[in-house]
Amino acid sequence: MHIPRDLDGRDLAAALCRQWGYTKVNQVGSHIILQTQTPEPHRLSVPAHKPLRLGTLNAILRTVAAVKHVTREDIVASL
Repeated sequence: MHIPRDLDGRDLAAALCRQWGYTKVNQVGSHIILQTQTPEPHRLSVPAHKPLRLGTLNAILRTVAAVKHVTREDIVASL
């Protein structure tokens, strides 16, 4: 599956909140702190950069996929 190369960090944070059960709990500088309680408690820092670097985006997608027990492709499809 094709990973978007022009994704803004704020857009990624909004998509994770809207579709994957995360909530914004804080923002420290240019990093948005997200948190979820299902299926297990997890905190995540998303840089509010435009665009996100591909390695950073991959790491975030990999982490969310592991916590939510889905594939990276499922998350990319929802963006």
